[in-house]
Amino acid sequence: MPKKREVEREISQAIIRFEKEFMGRGPLDAKTYIIEDMVLIRLKNVLTPAELKLSESEERNRGRYLIKQVRQELIEQGRPLLDAVIRDILGLDVISLHTDISARTGERVIVFTLTQCPDLSEN
Repeated sequence: MPKKREVEREISQAIIRFEKEFMGRGPLDAKTYIIEDMVLIRLKNVLTPAELKLSESEERNRGRYLIKQVRQELIEQGRPLLDAVIRDILGLDVISLHTDISARTGERVIVFTLTQCPDLSEN
């Protein structure tokens, strides 16, 4: 039975690769938590330099809204790849994916809900 911490680390590394390859820039830090039938991933510093400029522009609210919209669309386009990452690592199908990004702090949260709880050891 795989260890929970090792699997969480593997998911974090896979999501960092996805962000770098698909989104164009990876986060500076990623942490994954498996909680019952959910996988919660917290990514820090995911915004590109251009997105940072947009979020600090005079029309700050509009810029932040645009960043959220573009990032949401990109995640939807990459959804099959993300589902495959989780399925390959955990051997379970993803039911749904929820995500949000703070265009102010550059932090993104991704939550996957799974068909069941993964069978992992705590130690």
